[in-house]
Amino acid sequence: MKKIMTILSAAVASLFLTGCGYNGIVAQKENVEQQWANVENQYQKRADLVPNLVATVKGFAKHEEKVFTEIAESRAKLGGSVNIDSSITDDPEKLAQFQKTQKELGAGLGRLLALTENYPELKSNENFLDLQSQLEGIENRISTERKRYNDAVGAYNKSIQMFPGVITAKMFHFEKKAYFQAEEGTNKAPAVSFE
Repeated sequence: MKKIMTILSAAVASLFLTGCGYNGIVAQKENVEQQWANVENQYQKRADLVPNLVATVKGFAKHEEKVFTEIAESRAKLGGSVNIDSSITDDPEKLAQFQKTQKELGAGLGRLLALTENYPELKSNENFLDLQSQLEGIENRISTERKRYNDAVGAYNKSIQMFPGVITAKMFHFEKKAYFQAEEGTNKAPAVSFE
């Protein structure tokens, strides 16, 4: 009799967990973490590309030390790599700090690429052109992966706030995930002048 009760209890528990959306929430949470890993992967590719890009530009622009130092400092803040676990997605402040550090590195890379205007021979260097193309591709993929991450977070956050998922979320302590936020000032159109 105990064996039958145990089997029935397991069946009822299984039915309850399936019926209350537990499996769906777990799947969505895993999707968020997978998308976060994709974001990290693209940021890692960018961080790995930085030393090659800097070395190439340094060969042509030896006296631009300030830009090289800024990039090195930004990359150092990331520890040379982007090894941040997915728990960062649980804390909007940590995610904002991560985003700020990535923005600093991106700004430094932008200044580095702007230097090329002063060095025509660098602009025609095959190695530099290849690195520049790789960087452009990585920046596009970062944008794509951030959007996919935000989409996954949106689906997950909705599922834990809607019935019956909200009950399951409270029972099993599923928490909202943080979104990537738009950079400050991006809601204003840039001023265009044809003078």
